[in-house]
Amino acid sequence: MQFLRIMVPRFRENRTKADIIAIFHGNAGYMLLDDAKYSKVRNWRGGNPYKAQIAQLIQQGVQIEECAETMRLRGWSNADLLPDVKVNAGANFRIVQLVQAGFVQIQP
Repeated sequence: MQFLRIMVPRFRENRTKADIIAIFHGNAGYMLLDDAKYSKVRNWRGGNPYKAQIAQLIQQGVQIEECAETMRLRGWSNADLLPDVKVNAGANFRIVQLVQAGFVQIQP
């Protein structure tokens, strides 16, 4: 998340045209859960602390995706996700697809 929060404004400042797709999977998958599911999964009462950051990134044009395999393994459904989060068939396959389409993978 920190990397995206730095990169997106910097690209805008420099007028760098970029299509950014952020794929969340594995141990980072919980960051895209809605308040109720986040609180349950993380044993937390305050809701998802990342939701405002995620919403801002989406508003700035970043496509946010959750890995369906991560969701399947953890028993999450589409209804458990924050608004406007997309679901891909699997993070590894999606990354390969994007790289083959000319995207550059940056993994902080």
